[in-house]
Amino acid sequence: MTTALELDERYGRRGRRRLPWVIGGIIAVAVVVAFGWMTVASQLNTVTAQDTGFTLTDSHTVDISFQYTAPRGSDVVCVVQALDKEFGVVGWKVMDIAATQKHTAAVQVSIPTVAQATTGLVKSCWVA
Repeated sequence: MTTALELDERYGRRGRRRLPWVIGGIIAVAVVVAFGWMTVASQLNTVTAQDTGFTLTDSHTVDISFQYTAPRGSDVVCVVQALDKEFGVVGWKVMDIAATQKHTAAVQVSIPTVAQATTGLVKSCWVA
């Protein structure tokens, strides 16, 4: 009498049980590598900005200072805005910042306003 194990060894069915596990393992590794690369690639062109202060020059002007972190050698575009006491936008400006070899740089900009501003801040920045 032959056993199931002897039949599996004789006709090669044993390797078929491993094949789905091997293929599944290869697919799992490929998915992990793909997600890892997407994460790294998305972070390469990320720009972050932090407000460092503002000065109310007069009733129609606010000076905003901020620093940004961007990839070296990349042109950056930032949108800055002035807000009133009810957080309404009373002035804004799109700034083109030329590429620099510094990873982090400080910027100061003056924004004309249509009404008295109470604060100024950076809305967003991105690589141009």
